[in-house]
Amino acid sequence: MNTIEVIREFFGWCSIINIGLFLLAMIKLTLFRGPITSIHASIFNLDENDLYRAYYQFLAQYKIAILVFCVIPYFALRIMS
Repeated sequence: MNTIEVIREFFGWCSIINIGLFLLAMIKLTLFRGPITSIHASIFNLDENDLYRAYYQFLAQYKIAILVFCVIPYFALRIMS
């Protein structure tokens, strides 16, 4: 049942869903930067500059994870078949 086509389709949908979540997180952090930063600063007792760095580091690591675990396997299976 697990043919290359099924696995390729799985990685394709996994890529689409994760890219959508990444874009949603990026849009939310861009549009609501002030309220989110003030809430997180008060909860975690951090400086706003540290939070901005943490936000961008989160987005960068999530983007790399999407590429490594979803997009690249999808294209590798696409090339194989």
